Amino acid sequence: MVRCTMSLPNPSASRFREQALYRPRHVLLLADPALPATAPLAANLAAGGFTGTLVTLGPGDVGQIPGLAQAPDLAVLSLAAEALEPAMAALAARGCRAAVVPGPVGEASGGLAAICRRTGMRALGPGSFGICVPGIGLNASLSHLPPRRGRLALVGQSSALARAVLDWAEAESVGFSHVIGIGENSDLGFAHALDWLSRDPGTGAILLELRHIKDRRLFISAARAAARMRPVVAIRAGGRLADPSGTADAVMEAALRRAGVLRVAGLDDLLSAAETLARVKLMAGAAPGGGIALVANATGPALLGADAVLAGGARLADIPEDAAQALAMGLRPGWSGRNPLVLGAQSGNALGEAAAMLAAVRGVDAVVALHAPAAGEDAALIAATLSAAARATRAAPILVGWAGQATAGPQRAALAQAGLAVFPTPEAAVRGALHLLQDRRNRAAAAELPGRQVLALQPDRSRVAALLAAVRAEGRLALMEDEALSILAAYGLPVVAGRVAADAAEAGRVAEALGFPVVLKLRSPDIDRKTELGGVVLGLGDAAAVQAAALAMAARAAAERPAARLAGFLVQRQAGRAQELRMRLAEDAMFGPFLGFGLGGTAADLLGDEGLDLPPLNHALARALIDRTRAGPLLAGYRDHKPVPLDAVAEALVRLSQIAVDFPEIAGFGVNPLFADAGGVTAADAACTLRPAGQGRLLAVPPYPEEWVRPWQPRSGPPLLVRPIRPEDAEAHAEMFRRLTPEDVRWRFFSQMRELPAVLVARLTQIDYDREMAFVAVRPREDGTEDMLGVSRLIREGDGETGEFAVVVDRSMKGQGLGRHLMDLLFAWARETGIREIVGQVLADNVPMLGFIRALGFTTRRSPEDEEVVEARRRVD
Repeated sequence: MVRCTMSLPNPSASRFREQALYRPRHVLLLADPALPATAPLAANLAAGGFTGTLVTLGPGDVGQIPGLAQAPDLAVLSLAAEALEPAMAALAARGCRAAVVPGPVGEASGGLAAICRRTGMRALGPGSFGICVPGIGLNASLSHLPPRRGRLALVGQSSALARAVLDWAEAESVGFSHVIGIGENSDLGFAHALDWLSRDPGTGAILLELRHIKDRRLFISAARAAARMRPVVAIRAGGRLADPSGTADAVMEAALRRAGVLRVAGLDDLLSAAETLARVKLMAGAAPGGGIALVANATGPALLGADAVLAGGARLADIPEDAAQALAMGLRPGWSGRNPLVLGAQSGNALGEAAAMLAAVRGVDAVVALHAPAAGEDAALIAATLSAAARATRAAPILVGWAGQATAGPQRAALAQAGLAVFPTPEAAVRGALHLLQDRRNRAAAAELPGRQVLALQPDRSRVAALLAAVRAEGRLALMEDEALSILAAYGLPVVAGRVAADAAEAGRVAEALGFPVVLKLRSPDIDRKTELGGVVLGLGDAAAVQAAALAMAARAAAERPAARLAGFLVQRQAGRAQELRMRLAEDAMFGPFLGFGLGGTAADLLGDEGLDLPPLNHALARALIDRTRAGPLLAGYRDHKPVPLDAVAEALVRLSQIAVDFPEIAGFGVNPLFADAGGVTAADAACTLRPAGQGRLLAVPPYPEEWVRPWQPRSGPPLLVRPIRPEDAEAHAEMFRRLTPEDVRWRFFSQMRELPAVLVARLTQIDYDREMAFVAVRPREDGTEDMLGVSRLIREGDGETGEFAVVVDRSMKGQGLGRHLMDLLFAWARETGIREIVGQVLADNVPMLGFIRALGFTTRRSPEDEEVVEARRRVD
């Protein structure tokens, strides 16, 4: 086999059907003049300066569609509900595939999605705001203002909020690459738009206005792909109204965080983030860890800004002594402080100069320059120096807070025209900096490289499956406590020692066998909260006390819950002093199953300490979840409480996550308390409920595809393990790259690199198993780590039927058949996922690889765009 390689698959090089919608050359407006949407659509299309061809027809002209000289790429359909499907059918027959539907769709048709299925078209709507692409003069929208050309993209469901954002943007001189109205999200949704924008070089940042996600998995996948390339900021209108508890909002925030998207609270914060992201030059590098530096021309704004930094959970950057001395040399007399740095009212152009100097200080993540009007100042000069400083900085970004209105308003407008992120108050400017830093943290966390630590789970799945089947056979959907604890034990989570007793006398004997003190619990499939009727008694010190407590609680249950079935008692050894935690598996209507973790005990619901994330979790994600709660610092130890091994707590979360992956029939699972002390964790109480038979649920994040893990025997030497790649392979992948020769690297990446950048390592190892597969061949080492000896990769393209591949094999495996085996696995995965054709690009001088792929059945031809590249194609049988 060869050791030669191909370029990294590059979906952006492919032609996507989305181009008809987002980059149309021929647009048709088919509109009923009597409908309210028609007038603004017609006016905006006519005035937009569209660079392609634009044709307008009325509802009586559907018969003319077959005779159009050019098939429309995009049809804008402002039609009565009953006229919509006939028009779409005629357009589809003419070759049109994309539409915008601003109006409602009648229920008799089954909805827009059903019409799209029947006609073969794809559409935004119903109730779509429309689509604007200022770069090509397309304004097929209900906007009251023509959007400027820029690098911001807006994707949302509400037409009113879209108009509000566009109105703000015009006043602030902010431009857009795209404005996309999803409407009711019936057919084309957020994922479709995000996939396009993630590959659009003209888009610098994306704003999302969310209400309803149609396909949770597609959305998370597309949002993560977009956030890898550029900032993505989201708001959700109506989240609290739909769920006053706030859980649904918290789950959405967790889902967005998992994708690397910044969630903000409302329109004010969205506009603040837009102001920042549309103008600030984003700096490459690691996530921020220093702080914010403030410089002001007066003490009042400086103090307000400092309060806002601290209230926002950030910190003021430390200014090292050498940097402070350099600042002192560069500033005129009269300044004070270090951070915030106060220059004085008559500081002239020193505000811009000081901001530029602070931006170059190590440990400064962002600079906020604050100005309040002063008598006799040259405001234009101050603005000019600030503008020059912001444009010139190559280190931390500079944001401006220019307070006031009568004289300050024109100066802010001038700064905005110059491309600065400028705000009317110190607090708003700081909020913009906080959004910038939080976005960088979120995206860095989403791409963080975990260590090699992988929890080797060996659960007894057959035991759990048998238990759940037995519970269903009894006509139950709720498990009793001991049954739920046995599931945890089957997944390797320690549980408190305990046994079931049929009656009070047996409970006493069981307690003697376990050892005192013990806890006695009523056992019933019909009583959820046993403590509310005295169904839990602690600290029982002898058999007589156990028997008496059992008789008393049974009598009380019979009196207060006469219909409840009693099934004996659970006797458990009482745990010692420990921190009480809670973890749970529950379900959100929009994003599906989620995991919660925080402080536990009987008052857990009142404590309000719960971090949320989506399964599946690995060790790194579990640790991050712990750190987001108030429980996290407590577990580090305090006063006379010894530190708890955080790895043990993280492993408990990973095990619960795996239960969610393995048994989608489980609707909910709660563990409270989970005792944690210096010795580890122990589950003392658990509850589990099942879904009705035949119901399942889809995780928002695809789980690791264990079914593709298998051994493989090379022609000589010990066997290897071939499996899908996982995030913990980052270090091994980087090590394999270092073993490649310079020629290998050029053939693999079409360029020379001495080291794989961390961001690319993350991209290669943290994949979405629904849209991409990478198989790795590994050999175990004595220290428990693995050597990576080969990788094959296949990325589904936008149409879902084409995939682009790459393969690389370590030199030590030459001639062993590994490359062929890895490619055969890609072919098998392609067949299973519906990919019909595999494509790739090979450098023309990569003779060994060309011979290899031709032997696999690929056809090749020189690229018409680059003579040094050969295009390869193979149908999947």
